[in-house]
Amino acid sequence: MTAQPLPKKTRVALDAALAELDRAKTDWAQCSISDRLRLLRAVKDGVMSVAADWAETSAREKGLDPETPIAGEDWIIGPYATMEGLNAYIRTLRDMPGKGFFSRLTMRGLPNGQTAVQVMPTSARDKLLLPGVRAEVWMRPGETPDTIRAKAARLYETPETEREGAVALVLGAGNVSSITPLDVLYKLLVENQVVILKMNPVNDDLTPFFETAMKPLIDKGALRIVRGGADVGRYLCDHPLVEELHITGSDKTHDAIVWGMGEEGAKNRAAGTPKNTKRFSSELGCVSPTLVVPGPWSAADVAYQAESIASMKLHNSGHNCIACQTLVMPEGWDKGAALLDAVKSVLATSRRPAWYPGTEDRIAQYAAHLDTVEKVERGSNAPPVVLGTLGDDDHNHRAEVFGPALGIKELPAPDTETYLRAAIAYANDELWGTLGANILIHPTTLRQIGQRRFEDIIAELRYGTIAINGWCGFGFFIATAPWGAFPGHTPEDIQSGTGVVHNAFMLEETERTVVRMPWAPFPRGFFSRELSLMPRPPFFITNKNQRRIGKALTRFQHRPSLRDLPKLLREVMRG
Repeated sequence: MTAQPLPKKTRVALDAALAELDRAKTDWAQCSISDRLRLLRAVKDGVMSVAADWAETSAREKGLDPETPIAGEDWIIGPYATMEGLNAYIRTLRDMPGKGFFSRLTMRGLPNGQTAVQVMPTSARDKLLLPGVRAEVWMRPGETPDTIRAKAARLYETPETEREGAVALVLGAGNVSSITPLDVLYKLLVENQVVILKMNPVNDDLTPFFETAMKPLIDKGALRIVRGGADVGRYLCDHPLVEELHITGSDKTHDAIVWGMGEEGAKNRAAGTPKNTKRFSSELGCVSPTLVVPGPWSAADVAYQAESIASMKLHNSGHNCIACQTLVMPEGWDKGAALLDAVKSVLATSRRPAWYPGTEDRIAQYAAHLDTVEKVERGSNAPPVVLGTLGDDDHNHRAEVFGPALGIKELPAPDTETYLRAAIAYANDELWGTLGANILIHPTTLRQIGQRRFEDIIAELRYGTIAINGWCGFGFFIATAPWGAFPGHTPEDIQSGTGVVHNAFMLEETERTVVRMPWAPFPRGFFSRELSLMPRPPFFITNKNQRRIGKALTRFQHRPSLRDLPKLLREVMRG
């Protein structure tokens, strides 16, 4: 079917917006650091001014009462995450002269010869807000501390008068509201490009809040926000003034843009002649695995990790690109049945509806391709969570379900290391995508393997973010960490995409982020020899104080103050 042309009025408006950006791109490229800092601080004020309306509107769109604890998710994944990103870029730009921000980074060599850069914590505030959480960026092979420093933020080494800009199209995400402004900030600050942002129709109601929050960038001429459906997206992708593209979404959308649709797309792919040859960065989802490593788990460990797994699945009602979709379990483990029972019990407590378009059909297809099917009922307003065992049918290994469904795969576990290596091979070779993966391993088991040997083993796990004893989605909220697929995908086999966003330290040649979280919450972590004060994480679906935490975190990030820190910590500990 041939796409209908856009109405003339729409084309004229889009052409005008792009012409304005094209005229402004050099001015933005040559914008001084002091001016950028002034603009970012003004955007922070703009975000705060609309934060409540933004979070509450987002919650209502998802069928949630904005006064309930679970509505705190939309504070955390919306205004808070955006504010955290703004602060991270501000700190880097503030310390840009002489790359002074490197004084906050530590580096070490990994067992395989690669270099790891610790990007969190980098301040006392990080340690207070996220005790026991650490994030490292593992750089690509061959990168050394000297080359890492030399390549970081190279854009800002070019004299301002010699910088050249470009016009980028950002196709906004529909599921997590902070993705869109964070993608825009990356293009503006790390790649020096002005942006035309096309909002996703799924969360188009947030457009007025984005226009208010990012008004300083709009007034500067660096940003234009437009609305519309796929027809507007197609027009912008092919527009001669658009020089680069970025999308957070589906590999199907990526392929339609790059190769074309239907028969045309198949012919172009076969001939190796893409329809669109512009530079295209993307984050396109994943059949995200959680690898459960057998060990001396106590009953309390089973209960807590069940909360963690259920939250990885049902955070945002499962409409996350790194929602746990495949639970890899050790066959015959004496704690396995108890863990699965506990996961089901936690899943059953979530009463929130599925809200993303197409969920019902995707869940039905997922269930049809499972070897066995079980449904965890959750009340009349929430669809049951579909659970089942994964067999030889390839569909659920390759299709992202993007909703409340979870597949279980058991693998032989003659010993811990053999099982872990087999689980990693399964995730690498059988599951589609490379965006994020999780490993749950008891500290005693980790000590038995040895930290260096463990790192040597997980170096084989080809995912852009790996979480140890937590959820890889937490890496999304660490604005200093790169967020994107494991490098190496091509337009012919794009999987989870190419390129990164966030990355506030502006590192180049990154390979993956490894996030480590405490095995147990305070105070139980002391019994596993982890000296951490980390409470139940705010993103857990079982956190009863999530709304108050989300609001308090957002306010704190807007105006960080030691005076307000005790109040914030009290809210977090009450979760």
